[in-house]
Amino acid sequence: MRKVTRTAPAKINLGLDVTGTRPDGYHLLETVFQAVSIADTVTVELTDTPDIALTCDVAGVPCSPKNIAWKAAQRYLDAAGLTDGVQIHIEKRIPMEAGMGGGSTDGAAVLLALQELTGNALSMDKLAEIAVSLGADVPFFLYGGTAYAAGIGEKLEKLPAFSTDCMVIAKGTAGVSTAQAYGAIDALQNPQHPPVQELRQALRNGATAEEIAPLCGNLFELAVDLDEVAAIRKSMLEHDALCSVMTGSGAAVFGVFRDEGAARAAAQAAKRRWKQVYVAQPDRGGARVSR
Repeated sequence: MRKVTRTAPAKINLGLDVTGTRPDGYHLLETVFQAVSIADTVTVELTDTPDIALTCDVAGVPCSPKNIAWKAAQRYLDAAGLTDGVQIHIEKRIPMEAGMGGGSTDGAAVLLALQELTGNALSMDKLAEIAVSLGADVPFFLYGGTAYAAGIGEKLEKLPAFSTDCMVIAKGTAGVSTAQAYGAIDALQNPQHPPVQELRQALRNGATAEEIAPLCGNLFELAVDLDEVAAIRKSMLEHDALCSVMTGSGAAVFGVFRDEGAARAAAQAAKRRWKQVYVAQPDRGGARVSR
């Protein structure tokens, strides 16, 4: 087999906190990830020409070594000592600059596709090492589902599935630079940290969506402080969301709802103001073969 196509799901952060900084400048995180049904499609092909080529169906996506998917391919080839080339094509459906891990999940999909194409040329430990080097979200996307992560994303704990099928995710026109978001975090004075450890334990105990909702929160929401994020949150809460929280470093916002009817009503209201609105469900796995 010389070509593999994988579904690469997005994520939300049910809880996200920044707990400190390492001596090398990397920020230490505590988060609960949840993969969701919004997804890119990533096709990876091994070629005889020793080059990496990347294409995408959406303008604005860097098709260059700046892209995490490109970096993933290069680091995989280097680690495995392979001289093949790699052709990558991304069908982009995950909103950009949204805090939903679009670039990271594409990178994880490339790593997993190359594992399949090469007959597992690398150990999972080595694959995880490459994933950490690519970014804090990438290790999670090797597995997906619901998970707690700490450190710089390398410490992962699988959690029981989040018990809801009713979420709405919306993003306005504002985008957030990850570097700027971390700068804003560093400038916070005496911030109120979200209860990520309580959230982690509640999921371990099989808590319901109603019990989980009050524990969801994101320190970046306080740091970034975007009017558009506040407006989306307000709209969802007015339409009976159990909670509404910005994901990642922004600027997408998710809402958790009791049932599909409430979720769809909230989505319809959001669509009157914002273009990127989705009714989504939890995704139970990671990047997987789609065809």
